[in-house]
Amino acid sequence: MQTNEQLLDLLENYLAQRELPTEPERLYDPIRYSLAGGGKRLRPMLLLLSCGLFADDVDVALPAAAVEIFHNFTLLHDDIMDNAAVRRGKPSVYARWGGNVAILSGDAMLISAYRLLAQAPPALLPRILEVFNTMALGVCEGQQYDMDFESKQKVSVVEYMSMIELKTSVLVAGSAMMGAILGGADEEQSRRLYQFAIELGMAFQLQDDLLDSYGGEELGKTIGGDILEGKKSYLMVTAMSRADEEQREVLRHTYKDAALAPAEKIARVRAVFDALDVPRLTEQQISLRFDRALATLDGLNVPDARKEPLREYARSLMGRRK
Repeated sequence: MQTNEQLLDLLENYLAQRELPTEPERLYDPIRYSLAGGGKRLRPMLLLLSCGLFADDVDVALPAAAVEIFHNFTLLHDDIMDNAAVRRGKPSVYARWGGNVAILSGDAMLISAYRLLAQAPPALLPRILEVFNTMALGVCEGQQYDMDFESKQKVSVVEYMSMIELKTSVLVAGSAMMGAILGGADEEQSRRLYQFAIELGMAFQLQDDLLDSYGGEELGKTIGGDILEGKKSYLMVTAMSRADEEQREVLRHTYKDAALAPAEKIARVRAVFDALDVPRLTEQQISLRFDRALATLDGLNVPDARKEPLREYARSLMGRRK
C-alpha cells in the first residue's frame, strides 16, 4: 500500500504529464499557470485514498483526477466574480490576463476535465459521469447562493451550512465517491464514503472561515479578509444570530467605514465575535463535523489497516491550526 506522500507524488506526476497545446498561448498558458499553483490537491487525494480502501492499484482512478482540473476551473471563474487579485499567494489569472482570458481558459479547463474523465474504465464511466455531473451542478448552485447572500439582509446559519455543503463539500464528497466506485466499492460503501467526505468538507470549510479571521498566513490570503469584505462567513452569520441590535450595527457597517484603518475594522468585528463566543462555537461545530466524518469512516466494512491512510489524511487536514 502506498503512503500518502507517494500518492501525492503519483498525482503530481500524472497531472504534470497532461500535455496541453502551446498555441494559442493566451488560452493555454493560464491553464498551466493555474494547475502549477499547487494547492492542497485535497479532492484528487481523497479520490485516490478512497480508491485505495478497496483496491491495491489506484492507477485506475487517475483519470478522475479531472476533479482537480474542474476545481481549478471554478477558481478561475470565482476570481472574476469576486474581483480577486490574488490566488494562493500570487496574482490570479483574472488579475494577470484579464477577465476575458480567465473566462475562456476556464471553459477550456472544464472541457479538459471531461476529456480526462472519459479515460476512466468504460464499464464504470456512466456511474462516474453521473456523480461528476451532479457534483459539478451542485458547485454552481452553491456559488449562486453565495452570491445571493451578498445582497441578502439576513442569512441564517442553516442557509449558510446548506450553501457550503453545495459549494465546497459536494466536490469533496463526489471525489471520494468516484474513487470508491473506481476501486470496486458497492453502492452502500460508495455512499458511505460520500457522507464521510460531506462531513469532512464541512469541517474543512468551517475551519477555513475560522482561520481567515483568527489564523496565520498559511492560507495565502489576508487575515481578516472576510471581515474587510463584509462577507457572510460562518462566524458572521453565527454572530448575527446571537447579537443585540447595537452589535448587529457594528457587524453590518464596520467594513464600510472609511474612517477606520483595516486593522481597526478587523479588531472591532473580532471584539464582537469574542463577546458572543463565536470562535468557540465555530470550533465546536468543526469538531462535531470532523467526529461525524471519522465515525462514518469507522463504520465502513473494510479492514482497519486500509482505513488508516484516509484517517491520517483527514487528521492532517484538520491540523492546519497547529
